[in-house]
Amino acid sequence: MGSSPILAGGGAGAGGWCRWRSHHSNGGGKNNSSSNKNMNNHNNEPCVLSSTFAYFLLSFVVLGSIGSLYARFMLSPNVRAGYTAVGCEDDNEGSWSIGVYYGDSPFSLKPIESMNVWKDKSAAWPVVNPVVTCASLSDAGFPSNFVADPFLYVQGDTLYLFYETKNPITMQGDIGVAQSTDKGATWEQLGIALDEDWHLSYPYVFEYNGNIYMMPEGSAKGELRLYRAINFPLTWTLDKVIMRKQLVDSFMIPHEGRFWLFGSDHSGIGTNTNGRLEIWHSDSPLSPFKPHKKNPIYNTDNRIAARNGGRPFVYNGNLYRIGQDSSETYGRRIRVFKVKVLTTDEYKEVEVPFGVEELIKGRNSWNGARSHHLDVQQVGPGEWIAVLDGDRVDSGHAVHRFILGSASVFAIATLVILVGMLLGAVKCIVPLSWCPHDTGKRSDTLLSWERSNLLSSKFRLFCSRLNRASSILHARIRPNTYIGTSILVLTIMLAVMLTCTGVMYIYGGSGAEQPYPLNGHYSQFTLLTMTYDARLWNLKMYVKHYSRCSSVREIVVVWNKGIPPETSEFDSAVPVRIRVEKENSLNNRFKMDRSIKTRAVLELDDDIMMTCDDVERGFRVWRENPDRIVGFYPRLVNGSPLRYRGEKHARKYNGYNMILTGAAFIDGQKAFERYWSNEAEVGRALVDSNFNCEDVLLNYLYANSSSSSVVEYVRPAWAVDTSKFSGVAISRNTQAHYGVRSNCLMKFADIYGSIAHRKLEFRRRKDGWDV
Repeated sequence: MGSSPILAGGGAGAGGWCRWRSHHSNGGGKNNSSSNKNMNNHNNEPCVLSSTFAYFLLSFVVLGSIGSLYARFMLSPNVRAGYTAVGCEDDNEGSWSIGVYYGDSPFSLKPIESMNVWKDKSAAWPVVNPVVTCASLSDAGFPSNFVADPFLYVQGDTLYLFYETKNPITMQGDIGVAQSTDKGATWEQLGIALDEDWHLSYPYVFEYNGNIYMMPEGSAKGELRLYRAINFPLTWTLDKVIMRKQLVDSFMIPHEGRFWLFGSDHSGIGTNTNGRLEIWHSDSPLSPFKPHKKNPIYNTDNRIAARNGGRPFVYNGNLYRIGQDSSETYGRRIRVFKVKVLTTDEYKEVEVPFGVEELIKGRNSWNGARSHHLDVQQVGPGEWIAVLDGDRVDSGHAVHRFILGSASVFAIATLVILVGMLLGAVKCIVPLSWCPHDTGKRSDTLLSWERSNLLSSKFRLFCSRLNRASSILHARIRPNTYIGTSILVLTIMLAVMLTCTGVMYIYGGSGAEQPYPLNGHYSQFTLLTMTYDARLWNLKMYVKHYSRCSSVREIVVVWNKGIPPETSEFDSAVPVRIRVEKENSLNNRFKMDRSIKTRAVLELDDDIMMTCDDVERGFRVWRENPDRIVGFYPRLVNGSPLRYRGEKHARKYNGYNMILTGAAFIDGQKAFERYWSNEAEVGRALVDSNFNCEDVLLNYLYANSSSSSVVEYVRPAWAVDTSKFSGVAISRNTQAHYGVRSNCLMKFADIYGSIAHRKLEFRRRKDGWDV
């Protein structure tokens, strides 16, 4: 009699990760022996023959494809603004950078962008914060993951900036220095001023008796050291060990005939991290310091901002101390305290309001998550300058992201097994060789070892019961029933959602849409759209989304028809200005507007939704090519007669010569001047008569002004036309719309010359953004 199918395990646990196939014997001892050998050989078959393995492979491919598509179209990669060289790597301490502020007092500070400083060489119109970043140093040849703890030293018209820079190779802090000769608008990186074998930060720089000193934090060394410049600003020598204590974030100031040292020692038993403050006093910075009689001044929770957050300052005869509030996360915000009493016996301070406003763009702001250090100094009568550091992510965010991503992956694996159990594809959750009664014949020695090893025996018994649970679950919840189908669908949907969540945490970075620097500088643009009353729903969603993009300074709404809304109706992180037009004309889109404060203008229809990262990439490309129309929808105008067709046609012939200006960056001044010039008068009349073709006209005007290429394409990850949902699309009949534009093409070509020969190929640029 032929043998029954033999499985690597019995009972409900049958199936296995590597199932044995059915074998038939011809009877007889010799044949049986041969059969057993064959069975042993089949026990070593590759798992690819297993239905369970095939199920897991299919699950991996499907969920992996979903995760890849989600990452491709919905997420920006986990990088710092496209920076790929050594430096600016993901760091658990954060992504700190430094900004510059100005004011007529320390309590009326405004960021550099409010000063409307333009730097043509850096393509910053205007210059905006942050002015020093990890990329600033890395591009200059000094790799850095972040810059923080800024201190200024003013020497005539030259500003020197000292700061902590995180070296991505040694993973410790060094002291970097930069200089500026234009009041902080641009900075030249001079290099590393101080590099020790231990972590350095908080480079407090001051002058005493004709010498320049630096007192950085070096608590890892267990000493508070004072360095003296022997060749300022790059060469320093150890002058004195002030104190053999692990002091953090210390400063030293003269006050009423004595020198006062403020710092925090977190090394003692019973000290509260970031909640402790101690004071010492001396006759000079070089003399021994004595402790204040009330030490510790503070030893409480970190909400009191006891830990120093920068250089103290004197204003109107009063001394002010800066502290860092770490109650929500390390370095969440700075708080300012007015020192009421400072003697060897007493110390009193009260908190006062501080005038720097917190931005509401959240993580899309360079300091949207936290800001923990300020140095403000007077540089002239009624003229103050300050440097402030900021971060767009919380402390420990990288680890937090990894933990959540790993948890998502573990949950996905559990759900995949659960679905496999419901479908009957997974009949053995763990390898059957781990189960005590599924391992076949064993030697007396092995049995003796199992009896003596209680933990092993219990673990094998648990695995066996777990395997039986698979069949029990499959028997009780049938996939072909309503309840079984519902559970199966919900489980699969949850697995897909967790896949996207895991990809978001592991691959997608902090969730902050960062701007892209050019020559180490950032800038801003004005967002301009044209609409009317029937599209208010589109406009509100549009304003809420794009106002959070990092580089948007203002949103200008050209209102063509109907009763305009109040600006208070919009949820916006930037100012919204509604420009009401007297006539309903598409020419209004390019009307001169002297109130626009940026050179760059993004003309973007109110029914187009794309990611802020796509917008920021387009802005970067335009800043490299400010004489061009840089946009997101390419067109290829060709044929005889000329025909206007969509992006699919341009892709077919691998090139484009026109950019749809309903989603494009332009030089606001030059573009508007060209559009309203005398030579464009005939074209504007044609736009009014057709109520169409205004963007075609601008492309021809650009081409007419230059013999070189005047358009540039940036491909968005995705773009959605929201008018399809609201039912207020302007061009419902695409063919008729394209037909009108084809007629415009021929007329504009007769007036301004053809652009058919100005074809640019896709994949031409090195950044890969024009694929």
